[in-house]
Amino acid sequence: MLALAVPAFALTWWLAGYLIGRDPGRPALRWAGAALTAYAVAVVTWTVAPGSRTAQILVCLPALAWAGSVVSLLPLAPSERRPIDIGALVLGVLFQLMIVALPGAGKLVGLTPLAGALFLLWRNREQVVPRRLPLALTSMAWLYAAGLALLLLPVDAGGPAPALAAIGLDLLVFGYLTAVAHAVAGGERLRLDLRRSLAAGLGVLLLVGLPAMLTMYATRGDDLVTVLQFVPLAAAATAAGLTGRLSRVLDLIALGRDVRLRHDRAALFLNADALLRLRERRRLAEVGEPEFLRLTRRALEDFNDLNRLSRSPLTDLPVVARRVARRGDDQPRTRARELRAVLRESVSALRPSGPFDTSDAWRYYNTLQFCGVLGVNPYARRPRTDGLSREARMAVDWFRRSVPRDTMRQWQREAAMVVAGRLWTEAFSSDRTRHAMTNRS
Repeated sequence: MLALAVPAFALTWWLAGYLIGRDPGRPALRWAGAALTAYAVAVVTWTVAPGSRTAQILVCLPALAWAGSVVSLLPLAPSERRPIDIGALVLGVLFQLMIVALPGAGKLVGLTPLAGALFLLWRNREQVVPRRLPLALTSMAWLYAAGLALLLLPVDAGGPAPALAAIGLDLLVFGYLTAVAHAVAGGERLRLDLRRSLAAGLGVLLLVGLPAMLTMYATRGDDLVTVLQFVPLAAAATAAGLTGRLSRVLDLIALGRDVRLRHDRAALFLNADALLRLRERRRLAEVGEPEFLRLTRRALEDFNDLNRLSRSPLTDLPVVARRVARRGDDQPRTRARELRAVLRESVSALRPSGPFDTSDAWRYYNTLQFCGVLGVNPYARRPRTDGLSREARMAVDWFRRSVPRDTMRQWQREAAMVVAGRLWTEAFSSDRTRHAMTNRS
């Protein structure tokens, strides 16, 4: 069991850290990280107390977190997203209580939310990217369910080790598929960044995991020593998964007073991270309008997050490239700033002439300008209005009083389509017309 427990714990704990560190603001990655963490803790518990009630509960929890991740990946309209998110959270709590209360095989009821989430994913499969994601996740869910059944049902499958190993492999593939879905949706590159982090994770397994496993074999029967061996392994695996973010935390601790130096180093870290995750520049000219729309909507959502903008394929827009060429500083952070300037100008172009108004002609501009560019959340319990202009305060009051949250989000989607259409026309129409004329000649 120890030969399985150490690598299973190290790899799942590392991948959980990698997913969360890749983009902590994405719920799908956080839920996937929670599923992997729950499994890692279950492995430790099963090592010191095989088949115990606590171990059985912990090994069922990844199914609930997996369901949460799948729900977060659903391509839902704003009017559908909120009730489904609330319903999924309530059902998750209820099924968690059932897992705790029911004995043995009854805990398999925890697979129900996962089945429901996958059903919703299949129902919306035409809008899911990548297209094969529903099939891949469903296949892994079936294998996970089979492994869980072997653990909880009174069948002889050669002990718990094969079933635990199969579940761990399923969850590693699930984590990888979630990372793929996140990378495709954001137009990012995954392979190089994941390969670099995996090399660090395997190094931790060899340098920290192997001595820990030898210590466990030497002190077999001492549960305290066994559990303590997983602590430095978890710390090292976390460091391997969160390498870039831990570097910034160390800078904050060690260079707390030198603000300028910290900012300069943060810019370097951002550029280094973006270089690993940026797609090849030729890819932007090959995308279709639907994907360009999705990338534009994502960029507008991330308008005030320079880290995310620096990884957007839209940083390769021709207008951005011309601005960067004039500055003479072709770095991901510079391109992100210029992309933000282009998006700001595109939003300003939506403003009708005349003084501020709340008519239908103004709704797209008001939504993107105040809720996107300025980053104001009018639905917060105490919206931050310090330093805002009189016009912005009027807009916040109007949103709070007259515009439901779901309506505002729908307007954001529609306004993003308008902005994407203009950017698409400006970026590619003249080039493709010129190309077509060349071919005809």
